[in-house]
Amino acid sequence: STIGTNPAGIGIYRSNDAMLTFGYSMTGTESNYVGNKFETNKNRWSFDNAGFVIASKIGNHTPLRYVNFGFNYHKSKSFYKNMTMQGLMGSIDNQYVSQVRSMAQQATDAQDYVYHNYNQQRLNWESNDIYRDSEAGWLGAVGYQGSLLFENRQTGSPDSYDPYIPSEADAYFLSRERGGIDQYDFNISFNINDRFYFGVTLGAYDVDYNKYSLYDEMYAYKWEGDGQIYEEGYSLESFNRIHGSGFDFKFGAIFRPIEDSPLRIGLAVHTPTYYKLTYTTGALLTSDLFLPNEAGDETLTRTTVDTYSALGGRDMDRDFKLQTPWVFNASLGYTVGNNLALGAEYEYEDYSSMKFKYPEGDEMAWETGEADLCMKGVSTLRLGAEYKPIPAFSLRAGYNYSTAAYKKDAIKALPSNSINTDTDFANSKSMNTFTLGIGYRFSSFYADLAYKFDTYKSDFYPFYNDINGLVTPPTTEVTNTRSKVLFTLGMRF
Repeated sequence: STIGTNPAGIGIYRSNDAMLTFGYSMTGTESNYVGNKFETNKNRWSFDNAGFVIASKIGNHTPLRYVNFGFNYHKSKSFYKNMTMQGLMGSIDNQYVSQVRSMAQQATDAQDYVYHNYNQQRLNWESNDIYRDSEAGWLGAVGYQGSLLFENRQTGSPDSYDPYIPSEADAYFLSRERGGIDQYDFNISFNINDRFYFGVTLGAYDVDYNKYSLYDEMYAYKWEGDGQIYEEGYSLESFNRIHGSGFDFKFGAIFRPIEDSPLRIGLAVHTPTYYKLTYTTGALLTSDLFLPNEAGDETLTRTTVDTYSALGGRDMDRDFKLQTPWVFNASLGYTVGNNLALGAEYEYEDYSSMKFKYPEGDEMAWETGEADLCMKGVSTLRLGAEYKPIPAFSLRAGYNYSTAAYKKDAIKALPSNSINTDTDFANSKSMNTFTLGIGYRFSSFYADLAYKFDTYKSDFYPFYNDINGLVTPPTTEVTNTRSKVLFTLGMRF
């Protein structure tokens, strides 16, 4: 793994090495919304890692002792996760909390912008062409076409829209996330006098992220026709994919300040990862509401809004660029005799410095501004130890701690022309990682078995409403865990 953290670590190798790693992961998510608890799990096998190092010896007495080359593939990020929550959304100051408020607000904001910037024009929310209009937000569009919004037509000023929320919403949310980021690292490193090590890694990334989400609201409705209580409501399904590629560079150095001491000090810096990505999305809204028929009588009517059909049998694609933060890394290593190795590492990256850009290179001001507003710097501490009771057998233990990337009051605010219809977001908190492992080395081959456990909590919201300055609905408390067993086979030659 050193190839992707401090590239100089490859310079320490004095023999060739090749390895493969396979894994089995168990991902769990437990949600608690005002006492309503759900637990979802996802288990899967994976091919996690493959790499090799070619150690090229230059000489025993020359300043340059080794020039090494390395390659490594590994799954740097797994998105496999399921999430469920359910409960009553409540009300604040006699206003029902509902996602429909977000629909109405976006439609109002989009119409206001178009009215004041396009010679008092009005958006045609009824037309299927609204999904091709670069100034119209899809959340407002599906809400309007699904009969969830009331239009307030005004002369001499832009139209506004009010939400239809007949009673307290009973909400249900489900999401399934899949995919990951594959990382390919190419390294060259140098050994100077067995005391100074330098390395450079070129990283290439392949991104494939898929998310399906379903948000459903049900309302109790007293129909005047017979005085009975019926259920009205709607469901909004969102289909999203992000795919693309990226690259970065990593520069590292390791040195032994005292010639006769095993103390090692490492420093590394990673450039931002420069991604070129494509966001693909579609939405399907189904509403069941009492609406007037041709005779003027109210009947329970189902309305379906399908962006795939509205766009002529396709989803919408949007290309963009993403620039991740710089990463700074410092490490210490020390060996005690021939039996014990100790390591400590600190890493920092400021997520508020992320930048989003259009394909032409111009900055996406809204998205970049939201990153600066909602994200913050992350510190990661890694500690590790390896003990060899006999030369061929190793016992390993490690601990990682990462601070939260989100500010406490972070929200997901969609611009008035956003094509996103998934309004959910989760503010993840600090993460703890524990690892245990054993290893055995034969004459040329070696085998390692490791167990890794990650856990972190997050505050989840299916949407954001701003009612009297409050972020609503109430927080869904989520506990996320992932257990993973890793088996590595390698050969040194």
